[in-house]
Amino acid sequence: MNSLAATGLARPRRWLSGHPLAADTLLSGLVLCLVVVGAFLAPRAERHPPGAVFLLLSAAACGALVLRRRAPRAVLGATCGLTVLAVVLTRGDGPPRTTIAMSAAVALYTVAVRSERPAALRTVVTTVTALTGVVMLLGAPPWYAQENFGLMAWTGLAGAAGDAVRSRRAFVAAIEERAVRAERTREEEARRRVAEERLRIARELHDVVAHHIALVNVQAGVASHIMDSRPEQAKEALAHVREAGRSALAELRATVGLLRQYGDPAAPTEPAPGLGDLGRLVEGFARVGLSVGVVAVPATPGATGGAMGAEAAAAAVGALPGAVDLTAYRVLQEALTNVHKHAGPGARAEVRLRRGAYALELTVVDDGGKRPEAARVPADGAAEAGGHGLLGMRERAVALGGSCAAGPRGPGTPGFRVCAVLPLPGPGAPAPRVSA
Repeated sequence: MNSLAATGLARPRRWLSGHPLAADTLLSGLVLCLVVVGAFLAPRAERHPPGAVFLLLSAAACGALVLRRRAPRAVLGATCGLTVLAVVLTRGDGPPRTTIAMSAAVALYTVAVRSERPAALRTVVTTVTALTGVVMLLGAPPWYAQENFGLMAWTGLAGAAGDAVRSRRAFVAAIEERAVRAERTREEEARRRVAEERLRIARELHDVVAHHIALVNVQAGVASHIMDSRPEQAKEALAHVREAGRSALAELRATVGLLRQYGDPAAPTEPAPGLGDLGRLVEGFARVGLSVGVVAVPATPGATGGAMGAEAAAAAVGALPGAVDLTAYRVLQEALTNVHKHAGPGARAEVRLRRGAYALELTVVDDGGKRPEAARVPADGAAEAGGHGLLGMRERAVALGGSCAAGPRGPGTPGFRVCAVLPLPGPGAPAPRVSA
């Protein structure tokens, strides 16, 4: 039964909460009804019924309550003034007409709810004292009539109720804020604990893998040393190498499984791409309408390069370290993708591969096609609004100790140019660094 009543009242309450002006108008009419009914039911009202002046002033005082949310203090002043005026003008009509003070009580409640406690307390004390004192002095005698003391009680209780409601709302708001803060703190603590646990697992993984690699290194050295003189012991050492490698892989697989979050894609089983897959990359772009030419300078000293197929160009560059090979492929892939996305119809791109003694230079240029000047990719690194393509290429190159630059080809020359330099290990050259 209670649930049905709550359900039945929930919809009107939500509607009134969303329409405060309608709610205040309804309240104003309700207070006016109470004022009029109370005036007619007051003692000796049958011999001295309220007159037209009292009813008009009551209607004005209750009508002011429609604006109580917009100007609470102004409405309080207006209702108090109309209350005093009604009491003074009707002092000769019989008993004191103090029921009009209900409007002042509602206005005082509104001020108390919307003010801080010190200001609300001052307003309540001042209003109750001043209103009651003026009515006692200027109203109908005797000054100690029960209506006058009733006026003091109504206004005082209204102020106290407003302060109580304000305190309760502040208390509920504080509880909700603490709950939100506690929830946020719990989430941050959970994330911190997860990060600490992952760091601990990573440290353990480092120790375990370092141990197995050290064993592999020692056993491989032993096998190399005794391969000719004691082949049986060399086979046994190689078996230990295989077992240590298998254990290291098992540890890696288990730890990566622990670190993998729910929803992460499964680990790929195919090998990482490299320049050996440049032919398939070029063919893929050719199928979507982008013409790509490849120019390479081979690794053989004194040889000359030129335009050739993608497979031949990759073979001419020669073998590359795994990290450099993967980064070179990703840079070329992103650069050609940007050409396809931002160059106009009929655009043509050219990939240039140049291998030096200590660095691999990758250059991708396009002729701009028929796109307008304003449609070119800006030189600040933003391939598109919100894009991170050029930024990703730079981060990949910097992770290996290299560099990547991108921008228009030059004044009067249409098209865009991307150039990346990736260092190669060798005598006197540092090994490439791979970011975690």
